[in-house]
Amino acid sequence: MTVRQQVISWGVVFALFILILAVLRDILFPFVAGFAIAYFLDPACDRMERAGISRTWSTSLVTAAFFIVFIIILSFLVPLLYAQLIQFLENLPRYASAIEAKAAPLVELIRGYMSGGAGSEQVKNFLEANLGDVARFAVRFLARFVGGIEVTFTLLSLFVITPIVAFYLLRDWDRIVSKIDGWLPRAHVDVIREQVLLVDETLAGFLRGQFTVCMMLGLFYGIGLSLVGLDFGLVVGLATGLVSFVPYFGMLIGFVVGMGLAIAQFDSIVPILMVAGVFGIGQFIEGNFLTPKLVGDRVNLHAVWIIFALLAGATLFGFVGVMLAVPVAAVIGVLVRFTVGRYLTSKLYLGPDEPPAEPRIEEP
Repeated sequence: MTVRQQVISWGVVFALFILILAVLRDILFPFVAGFAIAYFLDPACDRMERAGISRTWSTSLVTAAFFIVFIIILSFLVPLLYAQLIQFLENLPRYASAIEAKAAPLVELIRGYMSGGAGSEQVKNFLEANLGDVARFAVRFLARFVGGIEVTFTLLSLFVITPIVAFYLLRDWDRIVSKIDGWLPRAHVDVIREQVLLVDETLAGFLRGQFTVCMMLGLFYGIGLSLVGLDFGLVVGLATGLVSFVPYFGMLIGFVVGMGLAIAQFDSIVPILMVAGVFGIGQFIEGNFLTPKLVGDRVNLHAVWIIFALLAGATLFGFVGVMLAVPVAAVIGVLVRFTVGRYLTSKLYLGPDEPPAEPRIEEP
């Protein structure tokens, strides 16, 4: 098979893979979640195997422990978070009115700089006409989200299908890897293995490290905002920590929501500054301690590339696309660095008269 035929073959395989993802995206969630859990838990099973425990027993123990802890956490958090979320949506019009009243002096100040005051009056009328609609839309959206058949099926599949998929993938992980390794073209097996190890290192460093960072940030923001006295501080804090999976964007959303609630709730500047201080301290801890220690620079995934991948995945494949975005971005990043490294040592870059150099990987 010529190089051109190989490129066409791999292109067809890739196109079919994308087509399958697009057609089956509505049922892929429990399988993608199960694969992610198996990938996350595989090192624990490997350590138990090295300690003399069989793969089946180690898989059973690790999987059971993971889902038991997961269910215990959900049983404590879900009722509390749901109640606070419903209460927040019910109080949203009151918060909007409070923010509008406190913003009135600012509107009056702006009016002095606008001819006839028409612009500020239009802004005020727009807010009065639409804030209530936003609140009603949010309530209707939540009702559809909680009661929808599709979401009910997704939740059932998460608790029924995902544990089964995770167990069997985790139990047979080494055999699956060995089988796929046996399918690799022998002439390029060493290069492919090297690139796969780089992908694994990138994913392990980012996913496992970032997951820990998000959990710790969620607890910090939730406890800190609750101690400050912010209404729904636990919900805002935990959500901020989870959304921090998207660099910078997650913290910014939490900061805007938290500060909006603080302005609507408090009448003095001190508690508002304390809310801002919680976010500032959290960002300082994340940037100087958590991310450098738990994620580090070895992942070679730029924040802008991660944000683009997450948005692109969400646009193309919904929530499944979000789950697949970082792994796909890691694979693409490794392949791009490999290609650039080969290009920098080729005659295309060096010129026809220069001897080819040793292949090297271009750092991002």
